[in-house]
Amino acid sequence: MAKFSDIINSEQPVLIDFFAEWCGPCKMVSPIIQEVAKETSGKVKVIKIDVDKNQALASKLGIRGVPTLMVYQNGQQKFRQAGVLQKQQILDILNPLMQ
Repeated sequence: MAKFSDIINSEQPVLIDFFAEWCGPCKMVSPIIQEVAKETSGKVKVIKIDVDKNQALASKLGIRGVPTLMVYQNGQQKFRQAGVLQKQQILDILNPLMQ
């Protein structure tokens, strides 16, 4: 698996969905993330990270609740929010970064 620092040091925006298998709201977000991935294909990298399988990373990033969505570009965090977001909210965050 690629190192997290390598993943986020991309000119292309990187949308990361931190989730857990047991999390109800995560299951609600999953199809939304898939739609966003389809609509932004080639312009945004979309990655799902299971916090239970990546506890060290989740702890380092201070992930306290799932789902947590983060957007990185060129190694900088551009957005972070826990909870369910709608597709348009996510696209509104990504659109200015997709130049």
